[in-house]
Amino acid sequence: MAARQGASWARRLYSVVLYGLAPLIWRRVWRERLPDRPRRERLGLLPPAPAGERTIWLHCASVGEVQAARPLIEALLAHYPGHRLTVTTMTATGAERVQALREALAEPGEAPRLRHAFVPLDFPGAAKRFIARLRPELALFFETELWPNLLHACWRRGVPVAVVNGRLSPRAFQGYRRLRPLMRDALSRVDWLAAKSDADAARFQALGMAPAHAEVAGSLKFDISPDVGALEVSERLRAHLGGRPVWVAGSTHPGEDEQLLAAHARLLETLPDALLILVPRHPRRFDAVAVLCREQGMGMGMVRRSRDEWPDERTVVYLGDTMGELLALYGAGDLAFVGGSLVPIGGHNLLEPVAMGVPVLTGPELANFEDVAEVLREAEALVEVADGEALAAALARLFADRAECRRLADAGRRVVAANRGALATTLAGLARLLPGE
Repeated sequence: MAARQGASWARRLYSVVLYGLAPLIWRRVWRERLPDRPRRERLGLLPPAPAGERTIWLHCASVGEVQAARPLIEALLAHYPGHRLTVTTMTATGAERVQALREALAEPGEAPRLRHAFVPLDFPGAAKRFIARLRPELALFFETELWPNLLHACWRRGVPVAVVNGRLSPRAFQGYRRLRPLMRDALSRVDWLAAKSDADAARFQALGMAPAHAEVAGSLKFDISPDVGALEVSERLRAHLGGRPVWVAGSTHPGEDEQLLAAHARLLETLPDALLILVPRHPRRFDAVAVLCREQGMGMGMVRRSRDEWPDERTVVYLGDTMGELLALYGAGDLAFVGGSLVPIGGHNLLEPVAMGVPVLTGPELANFEDVAEVLREAEALVEVADGEALAAALARLFADRAECRRLADAGRRVVAANRGALATTLAGLARLLPGE
């Protein structure tokens, strides 16, 4: 009882700090909105669920998590046909990805059972209102999204909670350790944790997760399956490009685009018909990256996908400034570089190009995907470079060695095939909390 009282005290202190920071927090989320969605959703003020409606709630942080959760989203819709699935995000780009997924998964002639809401700020009142209005029968938190007051609100209303694809990087673990009483309280509200790896499970347990309620399920990212639409877009673009050497740089960040454009300039010295498909991570940077291309001397040879422009023989950079097409654009390349890895971001999903049958390259910053990188590394299915200069050299070498490219692609496919299964384990665990229909 003393431990529980101490943990509750930690959560109350956390809430006081949140209220004190409210002006800064509100300013941060003010721009994360959609034109047709009221900002009051951030306070838990969404329309009450109709009487008798059954809902499963899944929270993902942003675009990357929504994309990684797609196999689970599709499986939940299939296994629970009598339920609606509400997916919440923190960001507007994540919301747009859910909306696109909603349209893609809608059955002809039927109302979509997938919908989006913005997650409320983790104030006690907002969390309580959100759970009271949504009335979920099951709450799922994806990866590392642990919000103490939302978890507490679920517990108060008897909503079972699972953390799926549970990930806790060493860096995040060190930060959470400083808040151990708060995290112990939050994790005590989790009924089941599906961890990505033994290391992740151990870190959660060190913060207070009960071992009896934790299981290593593996990474849902390995259950990725490109949809037919993405494959069709890839094939159409590849046919348009003909036999040009094409590499894709996806999910790129500031400080990284400059290095990638410099690497491409070096590649053009030996392969003048090479094309770079450049896909920035955040939509708000699309225009800035277009300006950067011009500043780097490639403006005359750049076209933008958002303007329905298609690359021709003079194009050296094709700016992928659209949402929801990264997989398709990866599939149009001979090689793929995954961004967030030449700058201290921690990397992004290495398995997206692998799933499209494209050899993958990465920089050294892989804290967020070290587990996936290690599996690819062991299978010799990953090309790692230290900086932009090394990337240029690796690109030239691989474009000259098509047999090595085929080997890398085949090794990547085998890795994905061998590591599938997290989805089945996750669904089995969730069925103990909410039996199927």
